[in-house]
Amino acid sequence: MARLIDLGNDDWQLVRRVQRGDIDAFGRLYDNNYRLVYSYVLQRTRHAALAEDLTSETFIRVFRRIGSVRFQGREIQAWIITIARNLMIDHVRSAHSRYEQVKKDFEPADILADSAEQAVLARMAGSELRAGIAQLTDAQRQCIVLRFYEDCSVAETAAIMRRNTGTIRALQHRAVRRLAALIESPQPRNQLVGEGIG
Repeated sequence: MARLIDLGNDDWQLVRRVQRGDIDAFGRLYDNNYRLVYSYVLQRTRHAALAEDLTSETFIRVFRRIGSVRFQGREIQAWIITIARNLMIDHVRSAHSRYEQVKKDFEPADILADSAEQAVLARMAGSELRAGIAQLTDAQRQCIVLRFYEDCSVAETAAIMRRNTGTIRALQHRAVRRLAALIESPQPRNQLVGEGIG
């Protein structure tokens, strides 16, 4: 069994020192890894303030759990990034998160049109898109937000929504087709009041 003290990885040495009660070592571990975690979260959330919040929460959890981490042949960064990833999944699962990106002004041009479904979404104006999303079922709306706004893969979306990947693909397909139909034949604005996005 590998011993932490024998490792050449500087950050693992810092972990060992923190586990012995050296708080200054945690400050160095934070400094060494903050940019990595922030970049990882920002790339996936595309929201600077949210990335800062999730990065800070990541290091709070790192500090709370550092006493139990043990070397298992990987760099400590893998463990830290796993914590950050789990925080992002928790955030996406929350009801607030599911809809905050839709409520904001969104530029559909930000969606890369590398598939037929994304091409349909990219043609839609922001206000029309929000109005259309408001008329989807809860499951369709959550699927669209996760896939296109949060940039989750089909597998990640399936895990978050607790469904299988085939169901998610079908749900996404139906949601995009319904959005396209809604954009072509929009309902009057007064029929959208109270739908949840305004």
